[in-house]
Amino acid sequence: MSNAAPRPRAKTTSPTTEPWALSATEALAAFRSKALSPVDYLEALIGRITAEDERINAVTEVVEEAVTSAREAETFYTNATDDDLAEAAAARPLLGLPVIAKEKHAIAGRGLTQGLLHERDTTADHDAAIVSRIRAAGGYIHARATSPEFSCATITHSPMWGVTRNPWNPDLSPGGSSGGSGASLAAGFAPLATASDIAGSTRLPAAFTGTVGYKAPYGRIPGAQPLAADWYRGDGPMARTVADAALLAKVMVGVDPSDHATIASPGFLDGFDPAEAADRLRGRKVALCVRLGDFPVGKDIEANTRAVASALESAGAHVEEIELPWTADRIFETAFTHFGHLLAPAMRAATRSHEDTLADYTLRFMADAEAVAGRRSFYDGLAMEAQIQAELATAMDGFDVLLAPTSAVAGLEADASYLDGITIGADGVGRESRDDGVRLDHYWQAHMTMPFNICNRVPIVNVPSGMADCGIPTGVQVVGHPYDDVRTFDVAAAIEVLNPWPGLAPL
Repeated sequence: MSNAAPRPRAKTTSPTTEPWALSATEALAAFRSKALSPVDYLEALIGRITAEDERINAVTEVVEEAVTSAREAETFYTNATDDDLAEAAAARPLLGLPVIAKEKHAIAGRGLTQGLLHERDTTADHDAAIVSRIRAAGGYIHARATSPEFSCATITHSPMWGVTRNPWNPDLSPGGSSGGSGASLAAGFAPLATASDIAGSTRLPAAFTGTVGYKAPYGRIPGAQPLAADWYRGDGPMARTVADAALLAKVMVGVDPSDHATIASPGFLDGFDPAEAADRLRGRKVALCVRLGDFPVGKDIEANTRAVASALESAGAHVEEIELPWTADRIFETAFTHFGHLLAPAMRAATRSHEDTLADYTLRFMADAEAVAGRRSFYDGLAMEAQIQAELATAMDGFDVLLAPTSAVAGLEADASYLDGITIGADGVGRESRDDGVRLDHYWQAHMTMPFNICNRVPIVNVPSGMADCGIPTGVQVVGHPYDDVRTFDVAAAIEVLNPWPGLAPL
């Protein structure tokens, strides 16, 4: 493996004492020691949203009743004995923590639009399964985050919500579809967020905002029917640290009667200790694949990925560079066969007679997916998926994890729709214009996440890898074997220790 010197890091400002800057685990420790009131913490986060969201536009609404949950938590911590605290840590591990929810995750009595103008008067009659689990664990939803229509784009703008911008560089997108969640975390609006992922919608925003995103293996975390039966999809957590992502993931996993695909996950992440993750690297076998075939990876992204691999090797891991026989075109064709037979019909059914109100990228997504499905049968798609899954299994044989960039393109324009392909310029930004640079027919071919939705039994954690030349973070995917979440989180946490990251954008 060739070594690469670490690229310049984002400048870490002097430590702040502002409560909104605390991680979830830090906030919990402060609650338990009575150094911080859950009410004061919530007020600090709401104040941060009020002060900064006008520039970012990541929040659709603040949930007023959150203050009741914060007061209940404050009363508990004020009066708790050591035994009470120990019991709460086991039974209610999120007690007092605010979580920002992606708007698609239903909250009873509140709007459920998925960013669609014609659904602006629709309200949910029950909580999403993961929202119920957050509440049961003592957490609560204090705000809701933007997403593109139907979560079908890797940018986050819509006629419903407007343009969401990246707090690291407002000219660029925080990614999508969980872009509001990623931007909110990087801006200090919340310590934890909900997200979803059907083609990279958790990992891409995590990469572009310098946060952590976990794509769970299919079945780990319950979703909403009927599309919970789509084996590409999955809900999950985002956070600013690997430990925080694991904290929320533990709450989300497990069998739920509303989702027949869910699997039992007893002892999920037992044995994962982020404090010792770097010490457990010695002897780990890491496969490094920079291009996943022929993805046009930018020089800054490649350098950051190689620097992470070198850090792992220096800490005692065995890193070997491998190749995969994939092409961006084959991955696109496979995934859009799937989308054309499953997701596009669902989108058509939900938007019939409202086409004139839809975003241009939504119309284009449906048309592109239907066009691919028109030339490839559902069975053709399954056969193509099986081949890709077998190729990944062969490539990872003998390794503990696979390490790869999250996106080949370093950034996307915040208000672009990429209807006519994408040009990747010298600065790594993908633009709609046809200026000099690498030109791709479809902007989805610039992202390296879809292969692992095709292979959707593998766990993946995105962690920051450095800064891109365009001024926003880059990320790497740590890919595990099917349902081997502990080793995946272990290596991700080790990267975090070896490659420290400030977590918050310098607003």
